[in-house]
Parts: sequence; structure tokens; C-alpha cells
Amino acid sequence: MAGFLQARSQKGKWLLRIDDLDTPRNAKGSIDHILKTLDIFGLHWDDSVYFQSHNLDVYEDALHELTENRLIFACTCSRKMLTETHPEQAQSDIYPGICRDRPPPPHTAYAFRIKTDNRIISFQDGLQGFIAQNLAEQHGDFILKRKDGIIAYQFAVVVDDHRQQINHVLRGFDLLDSTPKQIYLQQQLGLATPQYMHVPIIIDTQGYKLSKQTLAQAVDLKAPNKLIFELLTLLKQAPPDELKHAETTELLNWAIAHWNPNPLEKLRAISR
Repeated sequence: MAGFLQARSQKGKWLLRIDDLDTPRNAKGSIDHILKTLDIFGLHWDDSVYFQSHNLDVYEDALHELTENRLIFACTCSRKMLTETHPEQAQSDIYPGICRDRPPPPHTAYAFRIKTDNRIISFQDGLQGFIAQNLAEQHGDFILKRKDGIIAYQFAVVVDDHRQQINHVLRGFDLLDSTPKQIYLQQQLGLATPQYMHVPIIIDTQGYKLSKQTLAQAVDLKAPNKLIFELLTLLKQAPPDELKHAETTELLNWAIAHWNPNPLEKLRAISR
């Protein structure tokens, strides 16, 4: 909702991308359900739907470019091995560089990691303020392509954003930590960096993000106007009471005309 309102209020395009690269987790019928839900809620996207699974050759081309520039390396490490031989890995995602300077053994599955360095990656987030990270110290060499051949989220979205000419990314606070990694990849590939805005996530009474993993209730498709009104309230847009029973189109038109993300500044989560 926040992404839709931000784009529409700025007279921009709102694009729909289906992240379907992690094939073992793709549920049958889920894409049709996503499209149906957005349509029922009046969240109509611009241009055609972009499927990551249709662009595997593009990701491989970018991976080849990084390989040619000697910026990535093959890694045979498993999470189990890292936690057993490097106990600190049990509480950290910082890769210790075990495979950085050694070729993988023959006939061994491996992932591709990008080499990070001690440069400071910084950006001004539209809501969370100035963010700066040292990737080598805070993340280490991160994965671009998994052992099972699946392109990693961090890598795919960088290529996608460039191909779709994205200049403004609005997403949940839970992805804020991914942004420095993506900016680093943009720098290595010579790509432009979009503006970023990370909105607070909705959490339950236990402090967990609403999701299927935490058994959050599914969206009710029977009364989209009621849920839109609730979402606008959670987003601190203060919709007037007379809109409580308004139709979806009227609600969205009001929300676009009055959209103001400033009340969300520095907020990481909102309780429902």
C-alpha cells in the first residue's frame, strides 16, 4: 500500500515484480492469487508483470561480468560446516573468507560469493535517515548464487532494478540491512543507485512480523475497503471517519491526494 501511494502521489509508475527464483518455495497458484488480490484492492500496476524466472540469462551475464573482473569466488562451505569450525558463525552471518583464495575441489558443489572490502557503503534513507555499513566487517563476502544454482535475492534485484529503470525503492524495514549489499553490487557493476525508503513493518502482539511463518491471518478479500482504511490508519495517514464505509476507489483517491510518509520517520515497526 505504501509503495503504491508513494508512486501514485509522485505521478510515477508502480511496477509489479514476481520474485519466483526460489523454485522449491513457489506454491502452485500463488501468482494468480497475488494478481487477484491486488486487483480486488484496486492496486493496479503499470506495464507488464516482470517475472524473475524469465530473466535467468540476464543474471548469468552479470555474474560472468563479475567473474571476468575477478570479483567473485567459488565457495563450498555449508552453514553446518561454518558453525562447527567457526562457532562465531552460529550468531553471525559474517563469512570468514575460507574459500576466498582457494579453488573448489573437483566434483564439489559450490556457491558464488562476492568479495567485499573495507569501504563504507552509505545512503540517506527517506524515512530511516543516514545509514552506513562496512560490508567486510558487518556481512563479509555474501552469496550471489547458491549451490543449488538459484540466484540470490540480493543479486537478482540489483539487475532487475537496472533493467526496469527503477529510481525509487520503497519496502519494509526488514530489508534495510540488504540495501548496503545491493548498493555495493551496483557499484561493482557500474549501475545507478535508486533512492530508498524503508517503511515500518506490521507486527503482532509477540513482536513478530505478520507473515505465513507466524500464522498471520490471510487478507480478507470480501471487504477490501475496510482493510484499506485500517492500513491507512496503521500508516498514520489519519483517514477521516466518513471514509470508513467508502468504496475502494474513493479511499485510494483520497489516500493518493493526502499521502504523507513523514509520520513514519524512524519507525521500525507498527503493532496491529
